Formats: sequence, structure tokens, C-alpha cells
Amino acid sequence: MTNVAIIRCEKNMDRCPLTNCFRCLMEKKEGFAIYEDCILSGVFTCRCPGDVAVNLSKILKTKGADVIHFCTCTFAEKTNEGWIAKDGGFCENIDNIIERVHKETGTPCVKGTAHLPKDYTIKTWD
Repeated sequence: MTNVAIIRCEKNMDRCPLTNCFRCLMEKKEGFAIYEDCILSGVFTCRCPGDVAVNLSKILKTKGADVIHFCTCTFAEKTNEGWIAKDGGFCENIDNIIERVHKETGTPCVKGTAHLPKDYTIKTWD
């Protein structure tokens, strides 16, 4: 079983209780469809400008996280037509943050949770 952690963006924490992220994780859909079996091992909120992401990830790793997912809202935007990645989400540096987390912790990272944009291919850092 894969222990999955989630890091979300502070800019969305007052609007989103992560309901669909948790639902997709439990049902192994959207960003979590890559797992045969998975369980939530922890959740943290990243704060701008993302300097805390590495330390948060180190804590998640010590708590058993095998992989860290970064919420879709960090790179995609909700529109009337659904979620799109074209104009970006809440974090303009998300790829750099994920790269740093992966390099400094050695933990695999995945960009995406629920609400994946149409035709989006899950990006992973292994």
C-alpha cells in the first residue's frame, strides 16, 4: 500500500476543505489513479513563497509518506468550463518547488490530485 501525503496551497485553504482530493484518493481516481492501493499519511499547507515546502516534506517523510502530491489548484485554475492549466493556478513556482522537494528529500512527487484539467498528463518526479 502506498502512503500518500498531500501539500496544498495557503491561497485556497479558506475555500477548499480538500473533500474531492480525499475522495479521489480513496477511490483511486484522477491524480491517484496511478496507485493500486493507497492511504493518506498526512496533509500540510504550503505558504508563499514556498520556502517551507522542503521542511514540510521532510516531516511527511518521517511520518511514513512514500509519495507527496501537490494539489491541482497550485497549477490549474477553475473556470466555467472546468479546470484548465493554461493560465496557471495559485503558485507560479510550483514546478521549482516540487523539484526542490524531490531533490532535497528523495521523495517521489506528483503534480495533481483532484479536478485534473482535461487532457492533463500526470507529471511525476521519481
